[in-house]
Amino acid sequence: MLSEKMVNALNEQIAMEGYASFSYLSMAGWFDDKSLKGCAAFMYRQSGEEHMHMMKIFNYLIDMNARAISPAISQPPTDYKDVKSIFEESLAQEQRVTKSINEIIELAIKESDHSTHTFLQWYVTEQREEESLIRTILDKINLIGDGAQSLYFIDKELEAINKAQLNAEKSKGKAE
Repeated sequence: MLSEKMVNALNEQIAMEGYASFSYLSMAGWFDDKSLKGCAAFMYRQSGEEHMHMMKIFNYLIDMNARAISPAISQPPTDYKDVKSIFEESLAQEQRVTKSINEIIELAIKESDHSTHTFLQWYVTEQREEESLIRTILDKINLIGDGAQSLYFIDKELEAINKAQLNAEKSKGKAE
């Protein structure tokens, strides 16, 4: 049985994952508006992943006979300075999510909640992968530059990264 404190922490994490999903959706819309289709596709996929993360926690709470709460989501920004600032915000957002997951794990350890501790290990791996991916993208942006002529190359890089991620997900799904 989950403690009230754990239920509250997991419901707050649902809200955080929901906000991340909407934030990536907003970023995708900004990219679409700028005709950066590779970048937009990447962010649409990120938005879907964050929604899936939210639903995993929602379903975990239900499985644990606890109340899962559908969160109210704050409006994410809709306008951005440039491509680099979007990915800097993406990295900061992923770092906030990682910090929150780690805090819930600490609570699980403190409460000897082995089930939640085990459940959250998937998120630890996922967050490491997400942060690494965004840092790699920022490294590429820094290498290419983010001037007007560089946008074409950044968009192509993101299109390639997105396709590679989709192929990896498909391969992973076939292996399971």
